[in-house]
Amino acid sequence: MRNSAPDLSAASWRKSSYSDTSNPDSCVEVAPGFDGIVPVRDSKDPQGPALVFPAVAWAAFVADVKADRFPWRR
Repeated sequence: MRNSAPDLSAASWRKSSYSDTSNPDSCVEVAPGFDGIVPVRDSKDPQGPALVFPAVAWAAFVADVKADRFPWRR
């Protein structure tokens, strides 16, 4: 596990292609290209903090979302 925060100053943030186009600021952004981690931030606050997840955990979360395993999405 990392003991220090990664330098995200040069991160290339992207939104999902499935983001709600009627309200483009209500989504999260991810910054690919970091070894073993996935930085995530709120698109409404791009200068705010970012959460950093292990890449394996992020992949599992995305797979569960795609498989509709969250009851709040129904």
